[in-house]
Amino acid sequence: MMRLSRYGGNPNIGVFAVANESLALVAANSAPEFVKDVEEALGVKAVSTTVSGSFVVGSLVAMNSNGAVVTGMIEDGELEAISSLIPCMKLSEPLNAAGNNILLNDNGAILNPEFSEATVKEIQDFLGVECVRSSIGDCATVGSVCRATNKGCICYMDASEEEMDLISEVLKVEPYKTTVNHGSRVLGAGTVANSRGVLVGDVTTPIEMGKIEEGLALY
Repeated sequence: MMRLSRYGGNPNIGVFAVANESLALVAANSAPEFVKDVEEALGVKAVSTTVSGSFVVGSLVAMNSNGAVVTGMIEDGELEAISSLIPCMKLSEPLNAAGNNILLNDNGAILNPEFSEATVKEIQDFLGVECVRSSIGDCATVGSVCRATNKGCICYMDASEEEMDLISEVLKVEPYKTTVNHGSRVLGAGTVANSRGVLVGDVTTPIEMGKIEEGLALY
């Protein structure tokens, strides 16, 4: 299912929510309509939370079905609450906005190229998937410019053929170049998705919606 939505007046809904195949985390101050949109589009239960006292949950958390990688700045109570829903790993990197810096699905993960080798190994062991470092389209914050599910991946328009091949090899899905929110290239910021559906910012055009649907194989 595809649905248009916004968070408080902001079409960059992926900044405020993150999802896997069975769970979504949404900003604690989300309007009931936004929570309902997430649940109905993705077929999951949405749980409201803050992360590091902030509402930018999607920027600070990256997760697949095996676990959630969270910012090292997360507060103890928040970590306890999220850990009751899904196993969690705290990032010790200075680059600890996990959602912005990690592109992943249940098959693999592509990480900000500035992550240390130790962090790559830690994430790989925790999530149980292959992890590689790479930028996409000269952008290091790969999670903000791409969105991957177990069925597809939509990515930054400037991605090279080599980067597209890497996405296909690591995530085991075919990447597709498009935009969101009427020309925005930050696909991760403009969407929340799993293999059942996608929520997109409500200024996304019909042409973009068709491309996103094709890229995530939602047909």
